[in-house]
Amino acid sequence: MRIRQYIKRQKELIKEHKGTYKLYKILRFLVIVTAVLAFIRGSYESVALCILSLLLFLLPSIFEETLRVDIPGLFQGIIYLFIFAAEILGEVNHYYTAIPGWDTMLHTINGFLCAAIGFSLVYILNRNSKNINLSPFYLILVSFCFSMTIGVLWEFIEFTADQLFYLDMQKDFIIKNIGSVTLDPTHSQIPYQVKDIIKTVIYTKSGTQVVIPNGYLDIGLLDTMKDLLVNFIGAIVFSVIGYFYLKNEGKGHHFLKGLIVKPKP
Repeated sequence: MRIRQYIKRQKELIKEHKGTYKLYKILRFLVIVTAVLAFIRGSYESVALCILSLLLFLLPSIFEETLRVDIPGLFQGIIYLFIFAAEILGEVNHYYTAIPGWDTMLHTINGFLCAAIGFSLVYILNRNSKNINLSPFYLILVSFCFSMTIGVLWEFIEFTADQLFYLDMQKDFIIKNIGSVTLDPTHSQIPYQVKDIIKTVIYTKSGTQVVIPNGYLDIGLLDTMKDLLVNFIGAIVFSVIGYFYLKNEGKGHHFLKGLIVKPKP
C-alpha cells in the first residue's frame, strides 16, 4: 500500500511540479552513483549514509499521504537539496571539514525551514478552526519557537552521540585564549585567564602524548553556540517574512507561498 501511494504521489509530482521532479531524479541518481563508488572503495559507512539519504527523500511523499497535506514543489525541492548537502556532500564527501562555513550554512537553512514547518502547522489549525483565531504575531512566535526547539533537540542528539560514541558531531575549535574558574588557585570563583596559547600537550594514562598546536582545544561548546545562533537567525528571517505575509493576507510574497504546507482539498 505504501509503495502504491508513493508511486501515485510521484506521478502527481510529475504533473504538478516538473522542475522539482527533475531535481529529485538528478539527486537520486547522484546518490546511487555515490553509493556504488563507496561500495567499490569498501566505504560501507558511506553506503549506509547514501541509503539513509534515499529513504529521507521519501519523507515528503510519506508525510503528504499520512497527514493529508500538500507540500509545495519549492519546499520539496529545498528539502531534497538540504538532505543531499547534509548527508552526501557534508558527510560522504567531507564538506563539513573541507569547506569552512558549510555546517553554518546548513544550520541557518535548517532554522529557516523548521520555522516554515512550524508556521504551516499552526497556520493550518488557524485557518481550519472556527473557534481559533490567532494573531499574526502569535503565529510567528509559535513558528519561531518551533524552529528553536528543533535546533536545541538536534544539539542534544549531537551531544549524546559524542558522549557515547565519540563521533565529534559537535566539532571542536582551536582557541588561543581561555578564562576558567576551575584554574583559579584560590578557589574563589575568579576567572583565571590564559592568553596567547601556542600549544597544548595532553598526556594519557597509557603514556600516549597528544600535541595540539596553535592553541587549546575547545570541546564542542563554540560549535553548539554557533549552530544555535545561526538557527536563530534563520528562524528570525522566516518570522519577519511570515509576519508581513499574514499582515498582507497572503498578497504577494510568492516565494513564501511556495513554503507553506496546506491541507489537501
